[in-house]
Amino acid sequence: MVPRSARRKASQLQSGELHSALTDFDLDYRPRRPAHFNPSRIILTRGSLDSSAHRDFIERLCGLYSEAQVTEQLNLPHNRVDLGTAEPVALHYSGKQTLVIGKHQSAVRLSDERANMCPNYWHFSPYGFCPFDCAYCYLAATPGVRFSPTVKIFVNVSEMLDDIDRIARRLAQPTAFYLGKLQDGLALDQLTGYSRVMVPFFASHPYARLVVLTKASDVRNLMEVEHSGNTILSWSLNPPEVCGQFEINTPAPGERIEAMRHCAAAGYPVRAVIMPIIPIARWRDVYGMFLQELITTVPLARITLGGICSYDGALSLTDFKLGPGNTVSRALHRCGFKSADGRRRYVVSERIEMYRHLITAIRRLDPQRPIALCLEERAVFEALGMMGNAGHCNCVL
Repeated sequence: MVPRSARRKASQLQSGELHSALTDFDLDYRPRRPAHFNPSRIILTRGSLDSSAHRDFIERLCGLYSEAQVTEQLNLPHNRVDLGTAEPVALHYSGKQTLVIGKHQSAVRLSDERANMCPNYWHFSPYGFCPFDCAYCYLAATPGVRFSPTVKIFVNVSEMLDDIDRIARRLAQPTAFYLGKLQDGLALDQLTGYSRVMVPFFASHPYARLVVLTKASDVRNLMEVEHSGNTILSWSLNPPEVCGQFEINTPAPGERIEAMRHCAAAGYPVRAVIMPIIPIARWRDVYGMFLQELITTVPLARITLGGICSYDGALSLTDFKLGPGNTVSRALHRCGFKSADGRRRYVVSERIEMYRHLITAIRRLDPQRPIALCLEERAVFEALGMMGNAGHCNCVL
């Protein structure tokens, strides 16, 4: 059943009463504790207690973590919290155990990728960073995380949706707004219930469309809102053999596939992002068997493939977690130099071989399914005969 508050938002949006329709929270929602996040401290920063609705929301959230230390630092912005250490590894793990709640004043942005084939896209951030602990995580080297690697919830969702409304109406054409560039799009949705506000907003908008990327498996909130096909859900996936080694503290691939199946049955367009492909032992067989399970279980609207494409700061944490001789580092060291966009990638010939193998496996199972590449270089697209697919990847419509 769709909550009354969601139906009310939808009708108001359709009648053009945007500002009265938007709220930061579904006030009827009762938060649930995610299985993969257990913060030891919660820090309230500037703007987090600006309204009674915000205070009620935070009180309910903190009530789930009675064992956590709650402190107020209301004079500080969310990205200036001092975790008491500058050592990168200690800072990283301290941040994973810290939940910061605040406001994000520049949450809606246009990406600025250069020297690769990314089409660039609008993205927004009701969350920051991620409670999961993937060994290859690229977020660890992004500026907002490197200096403030805490898990963040931002309370000014209505301002973000207001910005999205203005941008989308100015563009006056269907436009994707991506949730998943600087966070996992659903990992904390059990806590916040934000999807119960966002999905109805996009469902009734004439131009704005939501694209979510996640590794989460709890999709109960998504089953309770009207989406009108305007929210596209995509899952980051790898075979169990890869997940077990490199995707620490995340839902198992089978749980994610089951969530995808439920969402597809509810009418959501569902996509898969197989990334990063990691050349473990017998990777051809491992990925081939995994793709067969995925494609025969979930009706996918699009599949995007990608390899490791990360910066040195993030990869130094990978070495610490897995040891300097790990599979990822060995594959990257064979290349020996950075790509033009400053990222580390596998040797071009190895990437082409991996993509070609996976594309062949997908085509054998599903000849018509659109396939794209993520953050890849022009030479790879050309070698695979995929220039016509450039710019039709996961983050855009």
